[in-house]
Order: sequence, then C-alpha cells, then structure tokens
Amino acid sequence: MAVLSADALRWHVEKQRAELTRELDDITDRRDLEEATAQSEAVASSLRKRHGDAMAELGEQCEGLQRTRAKLDKEKQSLRVEVEDLASALDTLQKAKASADIQLKKLEEQLSDACSRGDDLQRALTEVTVAKNRLSVDNSDLSRQLEEVEGRACQLTRSKSLSKQSLGGALSSARQECDLLKEQLEEEQESRQELQRLVSKLNTESTHWRSRQEADALQHADQLEETKKKLMSRLQEAEEASEATQAKCSSLEKTKQRLQGEVEELCMNFEKASGCGQALDKKQRVVEKQLSDWRQKSEDLVAEVEACQKESRLHAAELFKLKSAHEEALEQLEALRRENKAHQEEIGDLTEQLTDGGKSAHELQKAKKKMEMEKEELQGSLEESEAALEAEETKVLRLQLELSQVRTDLDRKLQEKEEEAETARKNHQRALESLQASLDVEEETRAVLETTERARKSLETELQDTAEKCGLFNNQLQASAGARRKLEVDLQTLQQEYEEVQSELRGAAERAKKAGCEKGQEVQLKELGVRLDEAEQAGFKGGKKVTQKLEGKVKELELELDSEQKRHGETVKSLRKNERRLKELVFQAEEDQKNQHRMQELVERLQNKMRAYKRQSEEAEEQANMNMAKYRKTVHELDDAEERADIAESALTKIRAKRRDSFSKGYSSVRPPPPPPPPPPPLFTSGQRLTLASLRVRSSPPQGYSTPFAGLVRSPSSAGSEGRDEKLNDDDTESVNSLIPAYLNSLKKLMID
Repeated sequence: MAVLSADALRWHVEKQRAELTRELDDITDRRDLEEATAQSEAVASSLRKRHGDAMAELGEQCEGLQRTRAKLDKEKQSLRVEVEDLASALDTLQKAKASADIQLKKLEEQLSDACSRGDDLQRALTEVTVAKNRLSVDNSDLSRQLEEVEGRACQLTRSKSLSKQSLGGALSSARQECDLLKEQLEEEQESRQELQRLVSKLNTESTHWRSRQEADALQHADQLEETKKKLMSRLQEAEEASEATQAKCSSLEKTKQRLQGEVEELCMNFEKASGCGQALDKKQRVVEKQLSDWRQKSEDLVAEVEACQKESRLHAAELFKLKSAHEEALEQLEALRRENKAHQEEIGDLTEQLTDGGKSAHELQKAKKKMEMEKEELQGSLEESEAALEAEETKVLRLQLELSQVRTDLDRKLQEKEEEAETARKNHQRALESLQASLDVEEETRAVLETTERARKSLETELQDTAEKCGLFNNQLQASAGARRKLEVDLQTLQQEYEEVQSELRGAAERAKKAGCEKGQEVQLKELGVRLDEAEQAGFKGGKKVTQKLEGKVKELELELDSEQKRHGETVKSLRKNERRLKELVFQAEEDQKNQHRMQELVERLQNKMRAYKRQSEEAEEQANMNMAKYRKTVHELDDAEERADIAESALTKIRAKRRDSFSKGYSSVRPPPPPPPPPPPLFTSGQRLTLASLRVRSSPPQGYSTPFAGLVRSPSSAGSEGRDEKLNDDDTESVNSLIPAYLNSLKKLMID
C-alpha cells in the first residue's frame, strides 16, 4: 500500500508537475501568442495605415483621372462637333470642287479662245508691221517728194522774185510807154481833130473856091488839085498814125492783161506750193514723231520682254526650290506617318503590357486611351491640314477664276483698241500670265508653309504630350520606387521582429533550461521546443509567404521599373528625335517665311508693275481715243475745207468768166475779143501726185477768208463803164503786195487747224 501510495503520490506529483508544465506551457504559449498577436496587430495596423495611404493616393489619382476623363469627354464632344463641321465643310468643298472643275473646263475653253484671239492679234501685228513698213516706204517717198517740192518752191520763189523784178520793171516801163502813148494818142487825136477841122474847113473853102473858081473857068485847077492831093496825103498820114497808136494801145492792153494773168497764176502757184510744202513738212514731222514713238515703244517693249524673261527664270528657279521643299515636306509627312504607325505599334505593345500588368493596368489603359486620343488628334490635325490644303486649292481656283476674268476683260479691251496698242497689250497679257504663275507659286508656297506650320504645331503638341507622358512615367517610377523602399523597410522590420522573436525564444529556452531540472521540465521543455519549432515553422511559413509575396511584388515592380525605364529611354530618344525634327522644322519654317516674304515682295512688285501696265494701257487708250477724235476732227475739217475750196474755185471760175465777158464787151467796139488765157500749169505732174487723197489743197481760199486778189478782179459793170481807159495805181500794187503774206498766213492757220 505504501508502495502504491508512493507510486500514487509520485504519479500524482508527476501529474501535477505535468499539469504545471502544461499550464506553464499554456502561459508561455499565451504570452507568445499575445506578443505575436500584438506584433501582428502592430504590423497589421502599420500595413492598414500604409494601405490607407496607398488607397488615399489611389483615390486622388482616380479623382485626377476622372477629372481628366471628364475633360477628355468634353474634348471628345468638341472634336465630334468639329468633325461634323469638317464633314459638312468637306461636302461643301466637294461641291465647290465640282463647280470649280466645271468652271475650269469653261476657263480652258476661254483660254483656247484667248489663244486663238492671240493668234489673230499676232496676225494683226504682222499686218501692222507690214503696214508700218509700207508707211515707212511712203514716208521716204513723201520725204523725197517734199525735197523735190521744196526745191521747186525755192526755184519758184527765185523765179517769182526774178519775175516780180522783171515784171515790175516791165510794168513800170509799160506804164511809162502807156502814158507816153496815151499822150501821143491824145496829141494825135487833137491833131486828127485839127485835121478834121482843117478838112472841113478845106472842104468849105474848096466848095467856096470851087463855086468861086467855077466862074474863073478852071484857071486855078492845077493849083487846087495839088493842094487837094497835099491835104489827102496829110489826112491819110493822120489816119495811119491814129491806127498805129490804137494798135499800140491794144497791144499794150493785151500785154498788161497777160502779165496780170501770169502774176496771178504765179501767186496762186506759189501759194499752192507753200501750202503743200507746209502740209508736207507737218506730215513729215508727224510721221517722224510717230516713228520715234514706235521706236521708243519697241525698245521699251524689248526691255520689258527681257525683264519678264529674267523674272520668269527667277520664278522658275524659285518654283523648283519650292517644289523641292514641298517634296521634302511630303517626305517629312510620310516619316511622321511612319512614326505615327510606330507609335501605334508601341501603343499596342503597351496595351499588351498593360493587360499583363496588375495594379498599373488601369493607368496603362488610361495611357492607351490618351495615346488613342493623341492619335485621333493627330488624325484630326492631318484632316485639318488636308482640309486646309483643299481650302488653299479652292483659293487658288478662285484666284485663277479672277485672273481669267481679268484676262477676258483685257482681251475685250484688246479687241476694242486700235492697232497701235495691240503690241503693248500682248506684253501686258504676258505680264499677267507671269503674274498668274507667280501667284500660283505663291499659293503653293503658302500651302507648303501652312502644312509645315501645322506639322510643326502637331510635333510641338506631340512633344508636349510625350513630355507629359515622361512626367507621368517618372511619377509612376518614383511611386514604384517609393513603394519598393516601403516594402524594403517593411521587410527589414519583419526581419528585425523575426530576430527579436528568435532571441526571445532563445531566452525562453535558456530560462526553461535553467528552470527545468527535472525530467518533467525536460519533457515540458521538449514540448515547448516542439511547440517552439512548430511556432517557428508556422512563423517561418507565414514570413516566407509574406516575404514571397513581397518579393513577388518587388520583382513585379522591378520588371515594371525596367520596362518603364526602357520606355523612358525610348521616349527620351523619340523626344530627342522630335526635338531635332522640331529644330529642323523651325529652321525650315523660318526659311519658308523668308521665302514667303520674298514672294510677297515679288508679288507686290509684280502687282505694282501690273498696275503700271494697266495705267499705261489706259493712258494709251485715252491717247488713242484722243488721236482718233483729232483725226476725225481733222478729216471733218478737211472735208469742210475741200467743200469751201470747191465752192471758192467755182466762184473764181465764174468771176473769171464774168471778167472775160466784161473784157470782151469792153473791147468789142474796137477789136475782136482776145483769145482766152491759157490754163494755169498744174502744181504736180501725174507722176508727182500725192498719195493721200484727203490732203488736197485748192488754189482758192475757203468761205469766210478774203482773197488779196479781189482788187485785181473787176466786175462786169466796172469793166463796161471804164473799158479801155482803166488804170492801175501804185497804191493798188502796194495793197496787193501787203495782202499776199496775210493770205499766206491765213492759209497756214487753216492748214494747222
């Protein structure tokens, strides 16, 4: 029993010891669990705090992304509205293009008509040149005729002066002889009257003596016969002397009339020759002036043609440069399109990477949307550039229409103008065509400049977007680096906590070793060691899981960081490329602006030239109209002068006929009428006729002008009353000599008018 009691007591003690060890293990386990729970709660609180911070950051990012999304939605709506507007504008532009094509066909037809008109004008120009050559030949002939007429006029003036001198001497001598003959005639008439008286006296005496001597029976018959014979002889001598004086008087009158007719004819011939000489001088001056004007115009036109050719060469060189620049811009545009395709491929790669990513998938999707929006913006900018190109094409077509209208107006004016302005208008048309070419080149350069400016703006927007992307990527990299640092800090804290737990476990084991001296304590220590191993294994498993998760996150973040670094490098490279391209485009844009300024200056110069050409053409039109008006006026005045000359000539012929009738009536009692005077010699022979029928100069003055020879032409009444006893005084000759230059001056004024 004692043994049983001792065994029981021992069993009871062992049981109590086991319970105590169990309780001690429970207490240690509880304490360990409490410490572990406290540590886990601390870790969980820190993780919750970090999670809350991360969630707050994510919430802020989500809010920012929502704001950007709303902004993008608004932009999308505005872009849709713009797209609709652009679609409507595109429809209108297509309609305008169709109408412009129709107008272009019409303009081509008009151009063909204008070309045919130009050919007609060229033929007219050749005809004008032929007429000009013919006129030059006529001018040479007229100048030769003028020289001949001047020589003849000089000869006529010399002969006139000589004839005037001779006629003056002859007239004075004839007057003296006429006076002497008149005195002799009077003396002879007196002697005749005396003789008649003597004859009558002798007859009376003879009858007296006959009656007286009849009675004497013929005593003195012989003496009477002798006296009678003497008286008859004296009577015959007196009659012969009177007849001789009458014959002398009639011959003197005839010579006087002949000399007067010759003087009149010489004066009229001189007046005709002087008038013709003045007209020919004036015509020669006009022709020489016209020839000098035509030479000056031809020289100016040759200079203008050379200048236009030089300008056309310069325009062709500038056009070649602009074409090369346009081709380079097109190549750059194709390169930008290729880069756009590369960006699209990169966007596809990014979308694939975003699908593979975890938390950053949403952000990458947003980046994808942003890139798609950028793509749409680029497409919109491209569409805008195409629309701008179409608008520029419409502007070019409109300008071509305006230029074609101007060309048609000029063609109409060319048809209305005279032959003298046709060559100048051709040059104006050529200048207008060169201006049209320069305007087309300017429009092309403007279109190229606008496309380059749009490309530059699009590249600037792309650079800004890439810079924003780089900033976002940098922010993401910084956030991922901060998260990595946080995870590393958490890992370090977990490692420290694990080391602290291990140190505490070692201390507990040492304390258990120190406290446990008995087997129960050893068993408890073993159980505690097993529990500790289990706890360590569980802690290791949990820590390993956490560390594995954290390491997986770290690896994922490292992979994302590497990919983001690669993307950042690629974006930096593309940014540098874009910067280089931007610099090149800016330089090219500056060069294009310089070229545009040059083209604008050139266009302004050409427009000034066009205005000058228009002004010159208007002045030429005005001058041509004035010349035509003067020509019509002179033709009308010449017709009037011809009519007046014809009337005066008919009046002169009537006066001459009346004068002849009066002279014939005055001399019909003594002698038969003298033969009519010979007609005046013609001024020009048949080979020396003037070619222009409109310039016929008559010998008689027109109506309204007094002739200086009116005093020399007697009326029939005066001729009948005076008869043979008419005299010409010295005053009449002086008045005639003074009236001749006045009449010549009046004729000069008439010809000038």
